[in-house]
Amino acid sequence: MILLDHNIPSDQAEQLRARRLHFRRVGYEVGRPEWDDQQEILPYLHRSKNTTVITRDLGFFHRRFCHPNYCIVVVAGPVLQTALYAHRLLRQESFRTNALRRNKVIRLLPKNIRWWEFGGSHPQSVSWDPR
Repeated sequence: MILLDHNIPSDQAEQLRARRLHFRRVGYEVGRPEWDDQQEILPYLHRSKNTTVITRDLGFFHRRFCHPNYCIVVVAGPVLQTALYAHRLLRQESFRTNALRRNKVIRLLPKNIRWWEFGGSHPQSVSWDPR
């Protein structure tokens, strides 16, 4: 399941929907709009299986948030390109399935993808062009 955080703008969510990406949104289909990211979303993710959450909250890019049940994707690119970045990541060979994304906290930047992996001691990165 793909879960969009409440900080993903509605127009970006609609762009993802137009690209036939099926997702749920925090505050709409899952939880309440006032859910605090680290207080409510993390426990929800711990109970869920195979969930990828997409957020713009840079505070999630930490090794301590790696978990075998889910993936966190932090979009650190321009707000108006959130949908583009998320869609491109989900089409990347290394991240296109839940099994490949699970255990990771991923940060999408304009020139590279950086990620922590469960059990890893150093972040990894790969260059990319999201356009």
